[in-house]
Amino acid sequence: MIFLLLGVSLVLVKCKNSQPQSQIEVTSGIDPESGLAIDPNLMLVKGQCTACHSSQLITQNRFTREGWKDKIIWMQKTQNLWDLGESEPAILDYLAKHYAPEARASRRANLENVEWYKLNED
Repeated sequence: MIFLLLGVSLVLVKCKNSQPQSQIEVTSGIDPESGLAIDPNLMLVKGQCTACHSSQLITQNRFTREGWKDKIIWMQKTQNLWDLGESEPAILDYLAKHYAPEARASRRANLENVEWYKLNED
């Protein structure tokens, strides 16, 4: 019993001296719980967006900031999404930063460091 109390008090001391999670700023990686990009606005997005739908609905889509704004307006008109108020710009910043359309090459990249040879005209 004493050992158990000692272990608990050590954990409490460590937690008391630890930085609160809300102040920890991780700026890269993927959140293992949601699959969303880690960013200072992650918790805001998780709280507002995943209250109604899976985070996979976010990660499988790619829109510009305007496209994400249109989706929010659509959800407010048809899906009963509440007014995001002052949180909306931060949410749009997050979505536009991490889930924007990806640039794609229209053709393959040029070949580099190729040793060319002459074809025989036989």
